[in-house]
Amino acid sequence: MTIIASRPKLSFMSHLTKEQRYTIARMLQAGCAKKDICTAIGKDKSVLSRELKRNSSKRGCYSAESAQTYANERKERFRKKRKFTETVKKHVVKYLSEEQWSPEQIVGDAKKRDIEMVSCQRIYQFIREDKRDGGSLWKHCRHQLKHRKRPVGGKKIIIPDKVSIDERPDVINKKQRFGDWEIDTIVGPENKGAILTAIERKTGFLIMKKLSEGKNAKNLAKTLYYMLLPYKKWVHSITSDNGTEFYEHKWIAEKLNTKYYFAHPYASWERGLNEYTNGLIRQYVPKKENFKKHSESDIEFFQKKINRRPRKLLNFETPKKRFFSLIESCI
Repeated sequence: MTIIASRPKLSFMSHLTKEQRYTIARMLQAGCAKKDICTAIGKDKSVLSRELKRNSSKRGCYSAESAQTYANERKERFRKKRKFTETVKKHVVKYLSEEQWSPEQIVGDAKKRDIEMVSCQRIYQFIREDKRDGGSLWKHCRHQLKHRKRPVGGKKIIIPDKVSIDERPDVINKKQRFGDWEIDTIVGPENKGAILTAIERKTGFLIMKKLSEGKNAKNLAKTLYYMLLPYKKWVHSITSDNGTEFYEHKWIAEKLNTKYYFAHPYASWERGLNEYTNGLIRQYVPKKENFKKHSESDIEFFQKKINRRPRKLLNFETPKKRFFSLIESCI
């Protein structure tokens, strides 16, 4: 049998068609070299090797029809939702704890050997669940889960009815109006403890308060309401980032009779005044310092010190003086 090959570009993709399998079978029967078979079907030698290993009979014979049947059955089996069975669990634990394999390596090896397996994400979720229960599987991960910023597989919380900063009018963007606020939270080490900050955009005036329940959304909403209530008449808008602690934004807007906007994710410059002021606060409450060290009166004292600082943007007037002078002029 003479094979005319135009040497097409070889593919590493493992999915073979029925026609390619018939070509493999005919060329094997004709005694063709595997290199020539790969050229004819346009696949890398590793693909052919895997095909023969997976779909040949126990005696080593290769039939195109049988191979296609095996492939279809395998495809159907893996299409079904895979469950984290006890067998899968034992397999994952074994290779994590004994071999220190990554979830990706475990899944890849199982797929190659046609072993039932769940996804990488599900394995990471299992590792985190084990860690929460006091287990030590996470210690066998190369990065010990430190490369993940949030729990894998956890339910993603979507804040409903958000109004984008894109819809914020120019009177706010250009700081032409008194009474537009930016809010944020400062968190302590290991996310323990939090401080809520609110800054008036035109004057840079700061109000801050410790959050008794950390970044709990409902507690934060109530705390912000009582912080701004004395100035409700001068709260025309509030802008925050997309943190889930601001989930109760609609309640806040309704109680203060104001507009609420969300900045774009990872765009801290859109709340530049807030970020700058948080930096000033960090002079008194360093990042690695436990918030329990500071009482409510301490936080109030820091607030007063910052509001007494002259600002270049205010022609070296203090935020406190400019804020209250504008209130008096509006009364």
